[in-house]
Amino acid sequence: MPLVTIKVVKNVFTEAQKCEIIEKVTDAIVSIEGEAMRAMTWVLIEEVVRENWGVGGFSTDLNNQ
Repeated sequence: MPLVTIKVVKNVFTEAQKCEIIEKVTDAIVSIEGEAMRAMTWVLIEEVVRENWGVGGFSTDLNNQ
């Protein structure tokens, strides 16, 4: 059972976009391993608040820049 975890900054993606991410990531797994994997593929989207996210040593919290 593949479990794919995707972390994103909270409130960046709409519910529809998150559904699309789940669908396309599942499709990618199925394209590699076969249709039987569809029902066993789990995709988890975790939303992280902006102030808990950083890139290159810097916070992505726009309020602190």
